[in-house]
Amino acid sequence: MDMIRVVKTLLAPRVLSFRNRIVYSGRTRLVLFGGIGIVLWGSVFAGSFRVLLYFRSIEELGDILAHKLLAMIFVVILSLLAFSSIIIFLSKLYLSRDLDLVHSLPVAARHLFCARWIEGTVDSSWMVVVFVLPVFISYGLVYGTGPLFYAASLLFLFMLCVTASAVSAIGVALVVNLVSASRLRTVFMFLGLALFILLYIAFRMARPERLVNPEMFATTLAYLKSLNTPASPWLPSTWAYEGVASVIDGDIKRFWLDLLICGSCAGGLVAFMLIVAEAVYFKGFSKSAAGRTGSVVRGAQNPLGGIIDRAIPRFMPPHVRAFLIKEIKTFIRDQSQWSQLFLIAALVVIYLYNFKVLPLEKAPIPTVYLQNLFSFLNMGLAAFVLAAVTARFAFPAVSMEKWAFWIIRCAPVSLRSFLLIKYFVYCVPLFFLTLVLIVVSNIFLHVSDFMMVVSVATVAMMAPVIVAMGVGIGAVYPDFSSENPAQAVSSFGGVVFMATSAVYVIAVIMLEAGPVYRFFMANLRGRSPGVEDWIWAVASFLVVLAISVFAAVFPLRLGEKRLADI
Repeated sequence: MDMIRVVKTLLAPRVLSFRNRIVYSGRTRLVLFGGIGIVLWGSVFAGSFRVLLYFRSIEELGDILAHKLLAMIFVVILSLLAFSSIIIFLSKLYLSRDLDLVHSLPVAARHLFCARWIEGTVDSSWMVVVFVLPVFISYGLVYGTGPLFYAASLLFLFMLCVTASAVSAIGVALVVNLVSASRLRTVFMFLGLALFILLYIAFRMARPERLVNPEMFATTLAYLKSLNTPASPWLPSTWAYEGVASVIDGDIKRFWLDLLICGSCAGGLVAFMLIVAEAVYFKGFSKSAAGRTGSVVRGAQNPLGGIIDRAIPRFMPPHVRAFLIKEIKTFIRDQSQWSQLFLIAALVVIYLYNFKVLPLEKAPIPTVYLQNLFSFLNMGLAAFVLAAVTARFAFPAVSMEKWAFWIIRCAPVSLRSFLLIKYFVYCVPLFFLTLVLIVVSNIFLHVSDFMMVVSVATVAMMAPVIVAMGVGIGAVYPDFSSENPAQAVSSFGGVVFMATSAVYVIAVIMLEAGPVYRFFMANLRGRSPGVEDWIWAVASFLVVLAISVFAAVFPLRLGEKRLADI
């Protein structure tokens, strides 16, 4: 009882802060986040429901496909829970800034470990659980199951969350005694991203779209015959899948057996976790605290500093040159940024590869129409990719100044110059990244010269605007208390930026769609565009230009005003 009381007291600040955030949040914020969540949740439900209906329409093979899909979902859930738990427990147990204060309290290490474990379990699993629930609801509706199916799904999901978090906490507590927590987090992030990149590339290179090709039907049937092979009986995801599947099949005895196995595994791991925490947690925390102090000293001795100083041109104004050097050095010293670069590089390769393998020649629509249609839609797709990359790098640029922002305010540099320097630092590489995406994909599509010019000109105009929106809105909603860029992106300001940039991209595409289509058809038919076509085109592009100028200037001005009030 004493442990429950202490853990409840340690969790009280987090519970109260969550309650206050819900109660005192603005109505606009609640409506925006709630609307986005409902749209995503509904999209997952609609997609999974349609897929399961299609599977059920396939005789004999449909139920096999649905069961294998359910097994794969449980494996993915367990993998996501395990990886996210590792990253979160490293921060919660060893790297959080409030740990020095908490450890000074008269609280046993195992009590603190248990409270942080409960908090980390909720943080690492709530999103996975929320967005996988519509999939299970789809299974229940398609197969006509009763309330027991939904209760079983929730129970097995809960036990998977507990199992994954307990295993992750045990592993982190043991390994931190050998490797410092900061280095361990970097290692796990690199390994996780490398695994994701390799799996994604391998999946894409396998060209799964060939399965819908009638010429491959015999091969597909041979593959489907192997789907009945059982999964590993030692994985908790297998027990959870078999328990839920037994309810679908009406085997209640099997359900109770799998439920007992999963519950026993989760309870045993929690008990073992508390034993490990009592033995090694405080020792690992002491080592991590000493490692953090040493890392600051080593970070100041960066051998790349001299190279960066010599690479920046001397003709720049001193304050501009100083800020450029600071931004580059800050980026290099943040190892989490490197892993994001690897991920972006892999996604760019996959993005371009998708255009290279498009089977346009097999489509019933003439190839010339598809090539130029995809080229036009590709402008919006490339802009959305740019917005996602901007949200990760340019949007948190102001927030990453953290508590050192007072130095910026005290420096003899205006806030406008500060924001413009931030803007140009990120605008140049992101501008060329977007141009590479649009030009190379158009080459793969063999588009006409007219569409090449239109798409390159449009993207060249949208790229600086989206980066300006990222830096400006990031200044309007600065989060100087965020511990990493990902935390700043997931804030209310990050959602506002993504929604605003999406509206801007859609508006540009819609305004250009009509005149571009008229000009394309005129060129295709070998005639010159008429006077009405030219008037429509000029009017549309002037409106696009006006919107772009406003979208670039207004957020930067608003961000400057917001920072001046801090």
